[in-house]
Amino acid sequence: MSEPDDTDGDRDGARLVDPDASAAEERRLVAGWQGRYYEDFRVGDVYKHPYGRTVTETDNVWLTNLTMNVNPMHFNEAYAAETEFGERLVDGLFVIALAVGMSVVDVSANATANLGYDRVRHHAPVFHGDTIFAESEVLEKRESESRDHVGLVTTELRAYNQDDELVLSLERTPMVLKREAAEPTAARPTGWPDGVGTQPGDVEGRVVGRRPREDGA
Repeated sequence: MSEPDDTDGDRDGARLVDPDASAAEERRLVAGWQGRYYEDFRVGDVYKHPYGRTVTETDNVWLTNLTMNVNPMHFNEAYAAETEFGERLVDGLFVIALAVGMSVVDVSANATANLGYDRVRHHAPVFHGDTIFAESEVLEKRESESRDHVGLVTTELRAYNQDDELVLSLERTPMVLKREAAEPTAARPTGWPDGVGTQPGDVEGRVVGRRPREDGA
């Protein structure tokens, strides 16, 4: 096995950077998307959540079995073929779970709890092979009366299929952390404990042995 060189990231051995090095690129620890905090929400804002998700037969069968849903519309093709829909329907609870999950990145990545789901409406059926897209609109926000470190945010979540047909709408209200309570940093994003991975001290200065870029590169 070869010995690590000066650019290896072993904190117990070689340093990742040399503060005194010149003619090399600087390194930084840069924060990624940390989710919205209570202060970031504004009534009337609409977030179109990234990525669509195609629903598969496996999704439908697994959810139906896991929840012991015995309605044959979800798992009996011969039965479903004789109905007005002509094929099996995707379990509505899966559609709800999928749409809510798609919204987390924008709405509740920093939530401490979901207080409730209201006004749930299935506007159109979902079939195997449909691709679902979701968006959320901020309806209301208010300070928590019992917890200083969170606020309550109510959004309307809307899900559409690939033909721009509204298939689901609902309102949900999570308790969302305030930024000052979370104190997010690049070194400790959501879900990371202190001291794991690259730390600020690992990237201060310049990279050892990296060749400088040419002008205009």
